[in-house]
Amino acid sequence: MKEYLGYLPEHDPLYAYLKHEIQPQLSGFLPHPVYRVFRLNASNAVYLYEEKYLGSRMIGKFFLIAGRDGETASRKLSREEHNLNVMRGHGLNTSPHYIARPLGRNDALNRLLVVEFCQGKLLSAIIRRAIREQNGGPLFDKLTALAWFLADFHNRTAEPGGVDFAASCDYFDTLIRPLSAEGIIGFPEVNELYFLRDRWREQAKMWQDWRVLAHGDATPENFLFGDGLNVISFDLERLRWADRVFDTGRIAGELAHFFLERFGNSRAAEPFIGHFLWEYACHFPDRERTFSETTRRVPFYMGMTFLRIARNHWLSMDYRRRLVRKGKKCLRGFAL
Repeated sequence: MKEYLGYLPEHDPLYAYLKHEIQPQLSGFLPHPVYRVFRLNASNAVYLYEEKYLGSRMIGKFFLIAGRDGETASRKLSREEHNLNVMRGHGLNTSPHYIARPLGRNDALNRLLVVEFCQGKLLSAIIRRAIREQNGGPLFDKLTALAWFLADFHNRTAEPGGVDFAASCDYFDTLIRPLSAEGIIGFPEVNELYFLRDRWREQAKMWQDWRVLAHGDATPENFLFGDGLNVISFDLERLRWADRVFDTGRIAGELAHFFLERFGNSRAAEPFIGHFLWEYACHFPDRERTFSETTRRVPFYMGMTFLRIARNHWLSMDYRRRLVRKGKKCLRGFAL
């Protein structure tokens, strides 16, 4: 989704920066570029800039936004730029698995990071179309592509030594606090969720796999699909060392959410979730073992995903509470 805002004025300091520092990387120097500006539907201040005559496009992400201090914004900017370069350095810089290339940063312009524009269809749009048209074929195909992308993403960075599952438990805690503060969950539910977290913490299976660099924000808004098996990702602000199921479990939870919101239950998502996890497992020497080990850990990360989605204020209170109930149901599967 994008909203057209007009043209970027030549007297705006951003115009000079795009003209002299960014545009030459895309098309060579232009004496009088004209930039159309579009606001994108994103959690941060993210804009698309399109040169009118050549059609060259770039994405600008401003980290200094309302309510954020300059030091925090600078840290987030540096982290995102670094993470994009890290994963490109691991070989995700060419088809079919591609991480968008950072083109430049300007701390003086509200902590701006400029990243190349990549063409493709968002996973969220593909899911919605599958639901709307009741045709799962294209979604199955793209989940196959995404499974390969994430397996490649993880396998290029895997390190022995075991997962620090305590870090995922800490993240879990950050989801509980706002839900409690808003009255989505009451004191008994808070206690139950912490009880369930601790039962998962006791499970050896949550600590034993190799750690990987996980995408950290594997949502349907953060993956673009080109032709065939081509997959692009562009938002790595939350890249972290974690269990590989941190990502695959989130995709599973997101799929369940889309179908739950549309149909009132998530059963229709199960064939897609199963297909995605099975396709992910095929990129390991023992496919069946990988699938089995993954599915035993998935309920924790799916449950955490439901809690994460339940924080969104644009959802109804009833649906947010329903997501919490779905999350608890998943989390009760700690003994699988």
